[in-house]
Amino acid sequence: MSERIATVASRVGLHARPAAIFAEAAGEYENLEITIRAEGEDAEEGMDASSVLSLMSLGAAHGDKVVLAADGDGADEALDHLASIIETDLDAE
Repeated sequence: MSERIATVASRVGLHARPAAIFAEAAGEYENLEITIRAEGEDAEEGMDASSVLSLMSLGAAHGDKVVLAADGDGADEALDHLASIIETDLDAE
């Protein structure tokens, strides 16, 4: 299982537009089950990273750290890409 810790850069956190952009990107990795959880939570608390509702219910605000996890071929590259999205202020674009 690969994991990445990323800091939420969007000013509104993972809500609305940033959540939709991230969920769409996570959904592109159809061969991987990618989860997201708040830093400090158990791995079993991980939610589907391709679900906008899951992302919004996470309640991740600007500056919060989240843990992305995936297992399988291409997991490291997928997590690097997804972490870079979270660490971009998507509201500024």
